[in-house]
Amino acid sequence: MTRSPGNRLGFTEMFDLPVAIDLRTAARALGICTETAYRLNRRGAFPCPVLRVGGMYRVSTSELMRALGIHEHPLYAVDPELEEEADEGTAEEPDEGTDKSGGGSMP
Repeated sequence: MTRSPGNRLGFTEMFDLPVAIDLRTAARALGICTETAYRLNRRGAFPCPVLRVGGMYRVSTSELMRALGIHEHPLYAVDPELEEEADEGTAEEPDEGTDKSGGGSMP
């Protein structure tokens, strides 16, 4: 297969793709030239299912991501659940000996 690494889609770009893409964009994601993608499709050997819609070939982004071994769930640099728990643990609580109501103390 012919590779075209300079034109290849980046990992983060994959998550910005629409639900279905054309065969040329799928080829970019796979790092192959468009001609090779069409040849593989004609042979029935493209790495994921290809749909023909009118005169165009379309590839499901989720199927393409699966073929590339990319999971569809979002990835975070920090686990949002752990960060949320940490935020809850640092909330300031009023001291028991001081009155935070602003109404003063009554005898």
